[in-house]
Amino acid sequence: MSALDDLVAVMAQLRAPGGCPWDAEQTHASLVPFLIEEAHELAEAIEAGDADDAHLREELGDVLLQVVFHADIARAEGRFDLDDVARGLAEKLRRRHPHVFADVAVTGVDDVVANWDALKRAEKPERGSALDGIPAGLPALARAEKMLRRAERAGLTTSDATGPATEEALGAELLALVRGAAARGLDAERALRAATRELEASLRAEEAGRA
Repeated sequence: MSALDDLVAVMAQLRAPGGCPWDAEQTHASLVPFLIEEAHELAEAIEAGDADDAHLREELGDVLLQVVFHADIARAEGRFDLDDVARGLAEKLRRRHPHVFADVAVTGVDDVVANWDALKRAEKPERGSALDGIPAGLPALARAEKMLRRAERAGLTTSDATGPATEEALGAELLALVRGAAARGLDAERALRAATRELEASLRAEEAGRA
């Protein structure tokens, strides 16, 4: 038995009759806060730059637990299991990397990204906009960044970018903006969400005009 097989068996036993009552009563929805928390803890461990292998391995394990947990809930309901998740992911990776697994030639990262976007559009024809699929629940800054990247790749119009040349300077400028907003009783997160919604409406109108 591989370590992953052992983990799947442990999870199944925890959720089986006679196992852990807390684990047994969890649902996909009830686990969402833990999924978000564990992902943030892993990101913090990586970005801090001081995580040793044991710490990083533990944080990766906590994220993996969320995947295994969700897969076991689905398995118990007769829908799919972890093997199905892994199989689907492997198939998607092969399909999205034809320059590795097929005969498509690329000259660099830009070609890889362009191919990925084209294949994703073909796989998800229900998405009529380059901006579809960006989670509304993302933190405002992360959502704004993702929307701007999508818009740029789609050739949509965004304002000329000017600003700090380093992440250190950018962080200081962002912190100063948040500090100023707080001093005036303004909600920086809400303000950016509102500005991003306005940008999204403008970009979607531009897309519609091209159709």
